[in-house]
Amino acid sequence: MNHWTILSAVVAGLLLAAATTRPLGRLATRWDLIDHPTPRKAHSRPVPYLGGIAIMLGTVVPTLIWAGLWDYTTAVVLCAAIAVGLLGLIDDVVPLSPLTRLGVESVAATGVVLAGVRAPLTDGWLDAPFTVLWIVVITNSFNLLDNADGSLGAITLAGAGLLSITAIVSGELAVALLLASLCGAGLGFLPHNWAPARIFMGDSGSLFIGFVLASSAVVLTAEGDAAGVVAGLLLPTFVATVDTCVVMLSRARAGRPLLQGGTDHLSHRLNSLGLGKRLSALTLAATACAAGALQLAMALHLVTPAVTTAAAVVAAIVLVGLSHRARTTAVPSKQPPIGITERR
Repeated sequence: MNHWTILSAVVAGLLLAAATTRPLGRLATRWDLIDHPTPRKAHSRPVPYLGGIAIMLGTVVPTLIWAGLWDYTTAVVLCAAIAVGLLGLIDDVVPLSPLTRLGVESVAATGVVLAGVRAPLTDGWLDAPFTVLWIVVITNSFNLLDNADGSLGAITLAGAGLLSITAIVSGELAVALLLASLCGAGLGFLPHNWAPARIFMGDSGSLFIGFVLASSAVVLTAEGDAAGVVAGLLLPTFVATVDTCVVMLSRARAGRPLLQGGTDHLSHRLNSLGLGKRLSALTLAATACAAGALQLAMALHLVTPAVTTAAAVVAAIVLVGLSHRARTTAVPSKQPPIGITERR
């Protein structure tokens, strides 16, 4: 496998996702897999789901064609991510309970950990349960991040692309191929999801994306000191992590249920500042790009892990603090619980 192979995976993922998104949208319309407008949603017309299947196809097919299943770790991550994506598809069709979703996600994450993928924070037995917990939390953080047209698609494009380059630098070519395919798939899907969106990715797409990025980040932190591990976990998932912190803190301070949907995410706060959906999506993607670039600089030994970790943590704290200065609209009490995509 060489760099041209990885570039080919990007192109293949792009073409496959772009070619299948519209037919899947028509299929979703025929099967009434539709996100219908309601008073708490911003879109004014019905929008079909199933875009996540196009993202999965654009990621899985090129990875299997060029990498096959020869790399055991990547094969396990891919299979577990497919299982989580299919879980999301079922939830798109027939809403599942949060407990069911978390149970399946935990089993998938445990499978990845049993394959030898774990974040070596303590070099002890605690690393395994911590890794499972972290993968599950981040997977759902990406699920909740899919709350505005184009946002998660743009973040995926930036995050997966830079993480793929980091994987190349780290010598993890199979992981790089998987991430490159995801990057291409995100790019192929994005024009259909750009505001005003003609199709949504649904839980199948957001959970799949979150699981792949979270697991890949752990793979790339397999060797290194504690500071490098923290930076390696935080930076590829920076926007999702900050968004979750902002939402949880906001709800705790307002006395609202933490596990209830709402319009208090980063995208909503950027909208309240007058940026609009498209510029908000670009701002979040640029943030993901900056975080990914910092991780790449660490992989290239341009900055030390300690400095990288300090910069990432300080930036996260500052962004969480600044985000609370933007006013958000109060949410109705009938919002769905966490674990159900917080659509517009």
